Amino acid sequence: MASSKKAIYAAILGNFAIAVTKFLGAAVSGSSAMLAEGIHSLVDTGNGGLLLLGIRRSQRPPDRSHPYGYGKSLYFYTLIVAVLIFGLGGGFSLYEGILHTLDPGHGGAGSASVLGITIGGLTLNTVVLSAAIVFEGLALRTAWQEFSKQRGDKGLFEAITTSKDPTTFTVLFEDSAAMAGLVVALVGVHLASALHLPIIDGIASILIGLILCGVAVFLVWESKKLLIGEAADPEIRESIRALAVEDPDVDDVVRALTVHMGPYTLVLNMDLQFRDGLDAEGVERAIDRMERAIREQHADVKYIFVEAESLSGRARAKRRTRPSE
Repeated sequence: MASSKKAIYAAILGNFAIAVTKFLGAAVSGSSAMLAEGIHSLVDTGNGGLLLLGIRRSQRPPDRSHPYGYGKSLYFYTLIVAVLIFGLGGGFSLYEGILHTLDPGHGGAGSASVLGITIGGLTLNTVVLSAAIVFEGLALRTAWQEFSKQRGDKGLFEAITTSKDPTTFTVLFEDSAAMAGLVVALVGVHLASALHLPIIDGIASILIGLILCGVAVFLVWESKKLLIGEAADPEIRESIRALAVEDPDVDDVVRALTVHMGPYTLVLNMDLQFRDGLDAEGVERAIDRMERAIREQHADVKYIFVEAESLSGRARAKRRTRPSE
């Protein structure tokens, strides 16, 4: 979780500084794309705060109302972040872009400065956007480094779709979208100036909005999967099965169900067949051994439920749960 926070802090600091410079640039130049970028950076700054709040609330201990803890709070706040990216970031960019496309003169004299009528406005936009690209690039590099630590040997898409901790890849996608938006905005204001076509500025804002909406839809989809409950990765499930059948008193794993109640809280429900003739004390010892073996290999397994039966089916009476200490 520490690595996730490092990427989030870097994103918050970078986005806040960039938002201030973009708004100053938009106020002087009147650029629609610049204003859209300023709103985008401001939304990203607030989103970082929401992710930190989600991390904090997800770490609350279990209680009577939430016996498995509050791990899914992180998924909820990630969903809120995605909605804000879609509504405030993408929605406002699309609105401004459509407005400027339908009425290229929207914004008055300020818009004219973007087209090169006053070179100062274009120069200011170039300086602001170029500086923002540098700062955003630094934040993106931090997010990529922290994401790479978590994904290990997995490919990019596999690591994103199988990750149960959405914080790092959310920041990575936010920063990637921000970098793409900055490039679009920079190209847009220069093309508008070079070709004397103010409509290009509005088109650039629309493209920025589409980028943000696309990222938001993907994050909503990933958050939805986590909120409704995902099983552990196939490798973990196979490892758990293997650890169970390695016990000399276990003949078969009839069923092994897992579900994530948070990034680092996994619930395991197992239906085991023990060797025929094993008494209740033997079943108890076998379950203890199996639980220790599973938790040594997989620390995220916090709760284990076991239903035991002998091969003859006479011992189907043992069901237990024990949270890890």
